[in-house]
Amino acid sequence: MNVENTKAQMRKGVLEYCILSVLGQDELYPSDVIAKLKDAKLIVVEGTLYPLLTRLKDAGYLTYRWEESRSGPPRKYYKLTPVGKKFLKELDDTWDELVTAVSKSTGRN
Repeated sequence: MNVENTKAQMRKGVLEYCILSVLGQDELYPSDVIAKLKDAKLIVVEGTLYPLLTRLKDAGYLTYRWEESRSGPPRKYYKLTPVGKKFLKELDDTWDELVTAVSKSTGRN
């Protein structure tokens, strides 16, 4: 088995949660979301982010607004909907349970 592949799969598994968490803090332009995730060592490219944003929007968790740009086309700024905030809270609770379970099972508590 390739450790890099396993690490990539682990990151993919939490990516939607991390995107929702970042957008739960502030309304953001997608490149700002990418920057925040890169700062957290979750490397994401536009080709990965945009389909996830669309899927989360279609599920009712995100909304967006257009803002004119001084240097180019208008920009979409995304934020959580009330349904998205509730969903994020459920994911927060699930994450806490998962961290506890993994810590106990790996002896890292």
